[in-house]
Amino acid sequence: MAGRIAQADIDEVKARVDIADVIGERVALKPAGIGSLKGLCPFHDERSPSFNVRPQVGFYHCFGCGESGDVYTFLRQMDHLTFTEAVERMAARIGFTLHYEEGGAAPETSGRSRLYAANAAAGEWFRTQLVTPAADIGRRFLGERGFDAGAAAHFGVGFAPKGWSGLLDALTKQGFTRDELLAAGLVSQGQRGVYDRFRGRLIWPIRAITGQTVGFGARRLLEDDTGPKYLNTPETVLYKKTQVLYGLDLAKRDISRGDPRRVVVVEGYTDVMACHLAGVTTAVATCGTAFGADHMGILRRVVGDDGSAEVVFTFDPDAAGQKAAVRAFASTKGLAAQSFVAVAPEGLDPCDLRLQRGMPRSGR
Repeated sequence: MAGRIAQADIDEVKARVDIADVIGERVALKPAGIGSLKGLCPFHDERSPSFNVRPQVGFYHCFGCGESGDVYTFLRQMDHLTFTEAVERMAARIGFTLHYEEGGAAPETSGRSRLYAANAAAGEWFRTQLVTPAADIGRRFLGERGFDAGAAAHFGVGFAPKGWSGLLDALTKQGFTRDELLAAGLVSQGQRGVYDRFRGRLIWPIRAITGQTVGFGARRLLEDDTGPKYLNTPETVLYKKTQVLYGLDLAKRDISRGDPRRVVVVEGYTDVMACHLAGVTTAVATCGTAFGADHMGILRRVVGDDGSAEVVFTFDPDAAGQKAAVRAFASTKGLAAQSFVAVAPEGLDPCDLRLQRGMPRSGR
């Protein structure tokens, strides 16, 4: 769309958006005097909260690192958005229709925004494939684990057909270039050209805390698939596996509203699904990597620092899973929260536990 956003609209959107709500989705905030909230700064690592938010004036400031600004600045810093993208995101949040001035500078665009758009388009395409006859094996896999169509839709689960260029062809028709699809990690480059990275697999979108899709996780289904059991998006500009927790976009609100604030860390995508559908809506998982310092940093900002929060690790019951749980538990020593390792009865993982002990009567 030609033109720049009208200044009156920019001001109106900022006035209507509650900056505390936006920042509160990333940082656990608590009262810090009249008209002020505080929490752990998302821009630098700290043990005592120095990040202050003043909702009435729509402003934040960190007394530790000096970062400050309004809601647009926050989004640009956190999500690497252009100014136009930040305004458009907040307008969409409150249902405000923006007006663009004719003859002004064209809205800013960025390579990152194109990668986000490519991931969103890929996620939608994968979801449409889950209802096709070829995806019967994927639907059976979900059904055997107690997940119906509603559960799949809630978590955005999809299916990648076995062919070599289904996604490539579909997104190319939508205007995405091969370079963009390679940069997003959706396709791979081989001696014979570019081809779909995910083929014949069940697909989970991996979302940032904002809800934007940054990558995908794919589960092997076919006997002739010689690849790994789980194949994720490679490291990209958007996707860093040590800096994302699967399910946090869905869990963040219940974590922040809990009393106490509690995070349940499990091992995989189906475990997160099982927990949420069984009522444990604060479950998250790492994405094919051990729980580490970056993950702990994410949790520290979400649960706060008052010492009342709880972090529960419940991994697979085998020796490797229990070892990983204990290692993850040990890594939370610097976290102002109570940490626990939970072991399910009879060595069940969360998904099996829901099937055998915790399935709601509705089947979900």
